[in-house]
Amino acid sequence: MATINFGGVEETVVTREEFTLDKALETLKDDTIAVIGYGVQGPGQSLNLKDNGFNVIVGQRKGGKSWDKALADGWVEGENLFDIEEACKRATIVQYLLSDAGQIELWPTVKPHLTSGKTLYFSHGFGVTYHEQTGIVPPADVDVILVAPKGSGTSLRRLFLKGEGLNSSYAIFQDFTGKAKDKALALGIGVGSGYLFETDFKKEVYSDLTGERGVLMGALAGLFEAQYNVLRRRGHSPSEAFNETVEELTQSLMPLVAENGMDWMYANCSVTAQRGALDWKGKFRDATTPIFEELYDRVASGKEAARVIEEGRKPDYRKNLELELKEIRDSELWQTGAAVRALRPKA
Repeated sequence: MATINFGGVEETVVTREEFTLDKALETLKDDTIAVIGYGVQGPGQSLNLKDNGFNVIVGQRKGGKSWDKALADGWVEGENLFDIEEACKRATIVQYLLSDAGQIELWPTVKPHLTSGKTLYFSHGFGVTYHEQTGIVPPADVDVILVAPKGSGTSLRRLFLKGEGLNSSYAIFQDFTGKAKDKALALGIGVGSGYLFETDFKKEVYSDLTGERGVLMGALAGLFEAQYNVLRRRGHSPSEAFNETVEELTQSLMPLVAENGMDWMYANCSVTAQRGALDWKGKFRDATTPIFEELYDRVASGKEAARVIEEGRKPDYRKNLELELKEIRDSELWQTGAAVRALRPKA
């Protein structure tokens, strides 16, 4: 483990140098890892584990799109691809990577196979943290751990294939065997983490739900819409409004910020951009801080979880979701985006 200074605050993180892939393989040499679910995180985590040499199988409902995707990715029925119950029976480590709604639905099926000494693995703290609403209460005689890559399963796989990694948090909820931490770190290295930082199930889900609703998706989409709409109302063309709002951010600025930091970005733009950004940064921070406080309070109170569960249980949820997504897709903003993307030079 390495102690790193993050902005004046010291944290202990785990890198591939301290916890090597060889050590991870040795830690789990006698284990069969069943990845349950082949949707968002399942493909990336299972394929990375397999390519890294771990004994991994996939459990998925037979006959659906995800089952067909697993077959297309090279998993073989009866060899390393099984229905969910069979995979759980065979496993010593159950990676429970279904959606939050799927975890609630399948918990009565999975729980009986969590026999003494097995390990239950999550990549999201939702089910356990909000157990009063989800009904997910692990048996007392199993290890319960978490490794949460800070990005999509697609990004996890793409970076792995490039020889890079996606940072992950890890947490121990229950250590029945005394080996839960080593298992979590081994799996974190196995799925392709860049480095691992410690958290707990509650902090993971609180930060994750806040981030999704905030900067990562909700706030970002809202800011895009607000600036684009103002520019359009003030007479700017769709192309100009989109390029100044979305294209320059995603294609030029954010990759550079990711590489070098925001201070570097400010130092390497025009004086006009520097002065304007510095003067207005605080205004946006102060205007949005109360919204983030309200958001965090709703996450911590369980109100956001309750809404997710309530909406997800509605029989017409998927139909209504498609209508909401269609409204976004058909808006001038994102129709312009589609046209702009089509005009990008092809490699």
